[in-house]
Amino acid sequence: MRLPFCDHHISVILDAYAKSEKPLDLLLSEYFRAHKSIGAHDRRAIGETLYGMVRWKTLIDHCSRTNHSLDRLSCYRTISLEHYCNDPTIPEPIRLGVNDFLYGRFTTAFGIEKTRELCRILNSPAPVTIRANLLKTTPEDLMKLWEGKFALTRCKKAAAGIQFQKREALFALPEFQAGLFEVQDEGSQLVANLVEAKPGEHILDYCSGSGGKTLAFAPLMQGKGQIYLYDNRPWILTEARKRLRRAGIQNAQFVLPKKQVDWVLADVPCSGTGTLRRNPDAKWKIDSPMIDRLVQQQREIVAEALVHLKPGGRLVYATCSILPDENQNQIDYFIKTHSLVLEKEPLALLPQDGGMDGFFAAVLKKQNLI
Repeated sequence: MRLPFCDHHISVILDAYAKSEKPLDLLLSEYFRAHKSIGAHDRRAIGETLYGMVRWKTLIDHCSRTNHSLDRLSCYRTISLEHYCNDPTIPEPIRLGVNDFLYGRFTTAFGIEKTRELCRILNSPAPVTIRANLLKTTPEDLMKLWEGKFALTRCKKAAAGIQFQKREALFALPEFQAGLFEVQDEGSQLVANLVEAKPGEHILDYCSGSGGKTLAFAPLMQGKGQIYLYDNRPWILTEARKRLRRAGIQNAQFVLPKKQVDWVLADVPCSGTGTLRRNPDAKWKIDSPMIDRLVQQQREIVAEALVHLKPGGRLVYATCSILPDENQNQIDYFIKTHSLVLEKEPLALLPQDGGMDGFFAAVLKKQNLI
């Protein structure tokens, strides 16, 4: 890394980030597009430094002499995280890299020791995981194809998942362009697997985003039946169209169904507390009013989604949160309010060291009321 060169860009981005409402990943992407002279090695170094600084924002606030971006950068490079994270004179939320609100919610839900472990994991880099597209290949074939080229391991629980031991330029690979795989966390793959799609069924992916979970369960349908993708953000559906086309999925349309469907996947907007190591800037925005707003929004979305589910059909409610407010408490509310039946024990995944992110999902059956 060329320190003076990189430090200049880090300082500029930090100043822009302080004045912007944009998430860090979007800001970085836009900056690199506007500065094409920055090479891949320097981009990686700049990105890793910025993500580290955002992860430990409150600790840098505590230790830095000024708010000037270069002073903060110098502070980040010189402080010993191990020393400060074990300094009892510093408030524990600061040492754990979370705000007071999340510290309180985590300790209430998981206890202090588990909270410390979770915060350590959430402040570490996330692993890189892909899902083999079973319409075109198998994880075994991809492992053979990449043998000797990449350091790989098979995921322990997601049958189509492969984890890379270090970051690679995956989107530049010909196998990606050919639609042989998609980047998807192992936990996200397990959530998608709860949609036990069968050929000929009709499935609504409500709040579909760019279609990541549709891409995972679509091969089970063998091209028979219909998948409907709905999201209130047109731009993200444009990305979904590209991904489905690349994957070879042809039985999908981007409209709400005209008749009631067999499955509804409601992957609702949430706090993202299970994926904060991928979006560290998000944790500083999470507070009580935000959670209250999300809980209400989640309830409204599920009520809307259930209109499209036939009696006897199944709803998969999913979040990438680890907070009970958005997870088990919501399931209790849905069962009571909408006469739903919980089909099986919910999938409740906490972030793992070097493994999957945190997710929650539950399968609820719509009763056939006479």
